[in-house]
Amino acid sequence: MSGFSLEDKINQSGGAVEMLRNSQVGPYIFPVQSEYSNWRDEQESWMKGAVLFNQSYHMTDTFFEGPDVYRLLSDVSVNGYKNFPVNKAKQIVCCNPDGYVIGDSILFHQDNNLVSIVGRPATPNWVEYNAVTGDYDVKVRRDERSVSNPNQRSRFRLQVQGPTASQIFERANGGPMPEIPFFSMAEFKIGKYKVTGLNHRMSGAPGLEFWGPMEEIDGVIATLQSVGEDLGLKLGGSRTYSTVAHESGWIPSPTPAIYSGEKMKAYREWLSGNGFEANASLGGSFYSDNIEDYYQTPWDLGYGKLIKFEDHEFIGKQALQKMQDQPHRTKKWLKWNPDDVMKVFQSMFSTGERYKFMEMPAAHYATLPFDKVMLNGKMVGVSLYPVYTANVRGWISLAMINETDARDGTEVEIVWGEENGGSRKPGVERHVQTTIRARIASGPFA
Repeated sequence: MSGFSLEDKINQSGGAVEMLRNSQVGPYIFPVQSEYSNWRDEQESWMKGAVLFNQSYHMTDTFFEGPDVYRLLSDVSVNGYKNFPVNKAKQIVCCNPDGYVIGDSILFHQDNNLVSIVGRPATPNWVEYNAVTGDYDVKVRRDERSVSNPNQRSRFRLQVQGPTASQIFERANGGPMPEIPFFSMAEFKIGKYKVTGLNHRMSGAPGLEFWGPMEEIDGVIATLQSVGEDLGLKLGGSRTYSTVAHESGWIPSPTPAIYSGEKMKAYREWLSGNGFEANASLGGSFYSDNIEDYYQTPWDLGYGKLIKFEDHEFIGKQALQKMQDQPHRTKKWLKWNPDDVMKVFQSMFSTGERYKFMEMPAAHYATLPFDKVMLNGKMVGVSLYPVYTANVRGWISLAMINETDARDGTEVEIVWGEENGGSRKPGVERHVQTTIRARIASGPFA
């Protein structure tokens, strides 16, 4: 890449934290209709019937093809590839040389010497940079997410999840479905349309993610609606989709560990000053002048088990080997106290100071939200992506908590709102901070 770079923007902004904290971009965009019925019924559908999500627009698809593609993947990710046949997928995790996560995405083994990476841009950007600047015989082709793409996407990507999903797929396929093990792929039919599906349970309920040529999307959706209506199939809009990862426990967007250090400077100079990494936003009550305090390790995100030290050399390996026996944060769920949440809403109806508004059903107002989690006056972790879910009838969030403090049932306090009345992000009104009690849990509430 060339022209105005991420490094240029950081320098112009007075540092990475200043750039991200006052970014004019809010939460990550899911460019589909906000609601098709109402988000409460849409949320409940993945527990009571099935939900159909249209994922065709918000994720970047990047294809890597060539004789060196497996060596490239092995060099840039913590994952092992000794048993990765065609039609398998995995969660690819990439780290910087210091062992902090740049991003994670789904890696699809499409064919011999051909893979694709699907997700937010941070991971495919890093893999592409290494492909084009390193000694690899690999070609790269990108199908950008819609907010960065003036053209039609080449593929649609849909997902049906819920207790009746298997029946819906059998009807659409015209008979029994192929056996598709977890994180494996297979071809089947939706009416007259041939698709490829991945067994990937984003909401924690049974179902498949599947794709085909973009020009067939309307016919595929219409077919699914016709066979699934009496089985409780509902279309899920962007408001519902923004809450789905939290019940299953996936942290949607780690802070890309690229904003600091000489080792990553060449990459920052390669990245665009108008791209995802340059326009992401920091939000929440956790403040630090050091951008590295916002970075995560694989253990923070629940990916420690994916690291294969014995299989291969990879970027960040030595740093991660030093970290592995040190204390870590661990991924947990937090159940928010309903009385304290009501206190936040009550402040909207008084003439005094107000607390930060909690948009329903997803109250995160930045791409990278970090709220302090306190225990006995000490910060023990951060809370991420607060949402209301009708399946829980309450507010929950994911969190990264110090291992020594991450005991189930422990009551902690979340500091809600930003310092000094709030940052300059347009989605942040003037407000004061407050605390919300929450209880730690090690599994989903729904």
